[in-house]
Amino acid sequence: MRDDQKALSFGIGAVVLWSTVATGFKLGLSVMEPVQLLFLGSCISALVFVPAAVRQGWPRRPLNLKEGLVFALLNPVLYYLVLFEAYDRLPAQIAQPLNYTWAIVLALLAVPVLGQKLTPRMLWGIGIGYLGVVVLLSQGRFDTLPDLDWFGVLLALASTGIWAGYWLYNARSTTEPHALMATSFLLAVPLLAVICLAGSGLPTLTLKNLGYGAWVGLVEMGITFLLWQQALRLSSQAARIGQLIFLSPFLSLLLISSVLGETIHVTSWLGLGVIVIGLLVTGRPDQGLSAR
Repeated sequence: MRDDQKALSFGIGAVVLWSTVATGFKLGLSVMEPVQLLFLGSCISALVFVPAAVRQGWPRRPLNLKEGLVFALLNPVLYYLVLFEAYDRLPAQIAQPLNYTWAIVLALLAVPVLGQKLTPRMLWGIGIGYLGVVVLLSQGRFDTLPDLDWFGVLLALASTGIWAGYWLYNARSTTEPHALMATSFLLAVPLLAVICLAGSGLPTLTLKNLGYGAWVGLVEMGITFLLWQQALRLSSQAARIGQLIFLSPFLSLLLISSVLGETIHVTSWLGLGVIVIGLLVTGRPDQGLSAR
């Protein structure tokens, strides 16, 4: 099997797995508080990234604990706490496409942070993308505000800024990616344990809770990330592999409908479609990041 064929297989596998995470979030949040689900998921992710980093010779040099702590606070702690709270308040068909607009926020933040310029094409793409957000949130009603948890909407949009900021900061790091992820999750686990103990308590280790924690830790944060990185590494055309990620949110809506039983409003499909068109017009500034 040629490398490009392997890359395509890894890429499709990652996209299919990522398309399940919105459903997994909602199911996990039905039995656990956001911080409890995140704690279990982070524990399991640490079990993925630490061996992966060790196989690559980690640690080759003394750990930068300050950098690792900053990354841990951004991802997974702050980003997923905000995102899970948004999912807890909103229908999955709303939260998932909203979170997908993080790539548009990344293009905006790259202007002051990286000194990049906004081209007319990028401005058109950003405008189209947020038009899609308006269509998505309308739920078919343009004469009045739809009945949504608007604080949840604000949290979902805030999560896009956190995630975009995380990757801009990540772009300046010289630490090997697997080592950085391993350090981040190792530091995040005790932080999340303290937050759990200060609030709702540590999650009970039932098979159901562990299953949802594994869904988050393996599919959202762990193995799928490694599959995607492998796909990009093996492919001779990383940009073509990167286009596969646009399938994920549409597959996700199908799962949200069939597994969660949400009636998918036509404006959810239309809004997501317009958001994706906006992303394509803007041109994603990344080629290896997950989209949820």
